[in-house]
Amino acid sequence: MSVQVLVPIALFGSIAYVIKLLIDARMRVLLLRSGSSDELLRSILEGEALQRRYASLRSGITLLALAFGFALIQVFGWDDITPGAIAVLAGAFGVGNLAYFALTHRR
Repeated sequence: MSVQVLVPIALFGSIAYVIKLLIDARMRVLLLRSGSSDELLRSILEGEALQRRYASLRSGITLLALAFGFALIQVFGWDDITPGAIAVLAGAFGVGNLAYFALTHRR
């Protein structure tokens, strides 16, 4: 991928992420100024922390499953992009998401 394509994509992604962070921060400030109860603010912050932990868990499990899929492709010696190789990666991605679902819904 050339630099002329990669830089605008990265710039757009960075700007979108900064805008999201600013909107989230503004919403928190408005909640604090509105005089909401401490319990409501605490529950919102705890919910956000839990969502961040679950996002990290999902990313970790999915990346681990994809790494396993790439390892399988290496073990079988597939050098070309074939439907079988793509199926292994898609299956590994699906298994990672199912493992995440099983772990989070067991609780």
